[in-house]
Amino acid sequence: MEVLREARAQLAELTGMTPESVSSFERTDEGWALEVEVLELERVPDTMSLMASYQVELDAHGQLTGYRRVRRYERGRADARGGR
Repeated sequence: MEVLREARAQLAELTGMTPESVSSFERTDEGWALEVEVLELERVPDTMSLMASYQVELDAHGQLTGYRRVRRYERGRADARGGR
């Protein structure tokens, strides 16, 4: 759990955006791979806020080594991709 908390904190510091949840994580040969849901643009009503999923890579010590946005969506929209 500490690795997940630290990853969220590191991503927030780098992007200036608020991570809301970790939607997936797995151990890799190099460390960890996570997908983090981030609030990119807050709107009213909240269901219209823009969210994004970021793929985050950490080394074996839990230090962020890279990240990239993999999708962007409105908070209130169902995902048409069927699993993410």
